[in-house]
Amino acid sequence: MLVMRRRRTARARTAERGFSLLEVLIVLTIIALVAALVGPRLIAQLDRSKVTAARVQVRALTSALETLRLDLGRYPTADEGLHLLVQAPASAADAGEVWQGPYLETDVPDDPWGRPYAYQPPAEPEGRPTVVSLGADGREGGAGLAADVGLARPTSRG
Repeated sequence: MLVMRRRRTARARTAERGFSLLEVLIVLTIIALVAALVGPRLIAQLDRSKVTAARVQVRALTSALETLRLDLGRYPTADEGLHLLVQAPASAADAGEVWQGPYLETDVPDDPWGRPYAYQPPAEPEGRPTVVSLGADGREGGAGLAADVGLARPTSRG
């Protein structure tokens, strides 16, 4: 009798050790619901952080361009582009320009979406250049997270 009682209790303990299929399915459903609610918010936050990173990089590039202008007396041409911030122009010595660079610690960064920044020299001698990231869609214009990120040229008043 004592032996039978021990067998029953051993069987009862064995049956209690694991989870039933229903319990596992309930836990998986809860995890899926939490992921469905939190996932889109995390993705949206990642997109917003890319826009913020692009704004910071545009400001840093613009600041480096201002420092370069103080040294050379001009902004880079369209052909020279932003690479003039890290590499001296071949014509600098001939023109009497004093390139004091590099003006960036590393090479010119790509925007957070992996594309190069667009650079346009100033249209007027007193104007300022434009540095722009084309945003998430990689095309001019756009709205929301796909909007261009950069400092626009000030409009001339007259």
